[in-house]
Amino acid sequence: MDTFDRKEHWEKIYSTKKLNEVSWYQPSPETSLNLISELNIPKSANIIDIGGGDSFLVDNLLELGYSNITLLDISRKAIERAKNRLGEKCKHVKWIEADASDFDPTETYDLWHDRAAFHFLTDETEINNYLKSATKGVKESGHLIIGTFSTEGPKKCSGIEIKQYSEKSLLDRFKEAFKKIECKIIEHTTPFNSIQNFIFCSFKKIR
Repeated sequence: MDTFDRKEHWEKIYSTKKLNEVSWYQPSPETSLNLISELNIPKSANIIDIGGGDSFLVDNLLELGYSNITLLDISRKAIERAKNRLGEKCKHVKWIEADASDFDPTETYDLWHDRAAFHFLTDETEINNYLKSATKGVKESGHLIIGTFSTEGPKKCSGIEIKQYSEKSLLDRFKEAFKKIECKIIEHTTPFNSIQNFIFCSFKKIR
């Protein structure tokens, strides 16, 4: 049996699919932007977007005046696409090509944001590695926003099995270092007019 190569898989996705041909395409990431706004963090806050790919969150954050943004993604092609779209603005973003399952932060962040990367981790070792990275990477009293498929959402995405979460199971994962601020169920309409059920939770670091 062949070993699954996650990086190769995502490089292929971003090399063969157009921006609006992927299920997570979202011209305006309103849920993430609203949750970030509610945190009332300063525009100088150190923000990292985990698995950001070529999403439009970074564009919107720059437009809103946030000045200290990092985007991490496993796919070099996704990062190249985001840079090309941003043009000269890409110089105002830090770019990290890495797998979220073994990312070792070298700095700390006021906000760790992840829409639809965490749920691709189904192996307990990788999940625990992610939790350790987030705990290490978020500043004391910093914030975490996680969006995953809910228990009513898809069981696969882009041909890969995912791990669904309820509010309870998501909170249980992060309870050692983070306290819930709020959770909400969101229905995302894909470019193919199908509905994907997500749960988004925001947290504050407590230790």
